[in-house]
Amino acid sequence: MLMKESKTGYEIKKLLEDVFSNFYSSSYGTIYPTLARMEKEGLITKENVQQEGKPNKNLLNITDKGRDSFNAYLLAPLEADSIKKSDFMMRLYFGEFVGYDKVILWLKQVQEESQHKLDQLLEQYSLYKDEMHPAQIICIQIGIEEYKAKLKIIAEGLSNMEQLVLTK
Repeated sequence: MLMKESKTGYEIKKLLEDVFSNFYSSSYGTIYPTLARMEKEGLITKENVQQEGKPNKNLLNITDKGRDSFNAYLLAPLEADSIKKSDFMMRLYFGEFVGYDKVILWLKQVQEESQHKLDQLLEQYSLYKDEMHPAQIICIQIGIEEYKAKLKIIAEGLSNMEQLVLTK
């Protein structure tokens, strides 16, 4: 994220929560320790910027060593994707032990959350598509299609489960 311009830790955190959230999982507790480690390793530097009327901010810059490390990563062979840990999927798999009503509740909750995430991606896509590199557009489009597929399967599953409840 620092390859094009300097950013604050907060700006990086927001990008990870927004743009990257559909394909990269991170948390507040890992972002800042990772940035501190990168600074210690000489991959980035931190510049304290004075601001009038508000707290100072730390602007992060990538170093030549950081650029080299990032380029080496990009040129290395692709690693296999790993499936994110999903509490929902684990519970859903064992849903037979809690009954239809609870499973339906979970499905509706994840349906709502997934629709919200899809809406966010669609908004980001419409706002930034003209500025994005074609590879970035592909990333967002994959995320959009994954959420659409998930929502379709959840809607079908909800319909089936609600029918089962009605017939019991």
